[in-house]
Amino acid sequence: MTRLALPDLCDAHPDLVAVAEPLFRNFGGNDCFSGQITTISCFEDNSLIASRVDTPGLGRVMVVDAGGSMRCGMLGDNLAQKACDQGWSGLIIYGCVRDVDIIGKLPIGVMALAAHPMKSVKRGVGRLDETVAFAGVKWVPGHYLYADNNGILTSPRQLA
Repeated sequence: MTRLALPDLCDAHPDLVAVAEPLFRNFGGNDCFSGQITTISCFEDNSLIASRVDTPGLGRVMVVDAGGSMRCGMLGDNLAQKACDQGWSGLIIYGCVRDVDIIGKLPIGVMALAAHPMKSVKRGVGRLDETVAFAGVKWVPGHYLYADNNGILTSPRQLA
């Protein structure tokens, strides 16, 4: 992504953007990332995340609706490394991550609510590529996401 700050995108396209509530912390090594949205809806089970990071990311952003759980990490260093290796631009986790010191050194964007050292369960439960809603935004597969230290926004079309 051309490094264009989110405030500039909001100023240039106020009718095309939806801005997420400021709930997220930046944990990844890239603090500025963007791409087309793909979604996973899961609660305290990261099986679908694990299988999805093994597929080509093609510069997309994985948006994970983990129900806002604060009881386990949905992404750790191994899955984050796989996401890097497969070309994912970033991940937004509406929940927690773990192994944050290592994730912070990887060349990928990762935003989540908090850190938690406990791992999730693996039961294969969840849904892929459905519109999800959290943080005051509808996250629509195929729409575009932009993130930096100012926050996160979505748009139905590519802005930069």
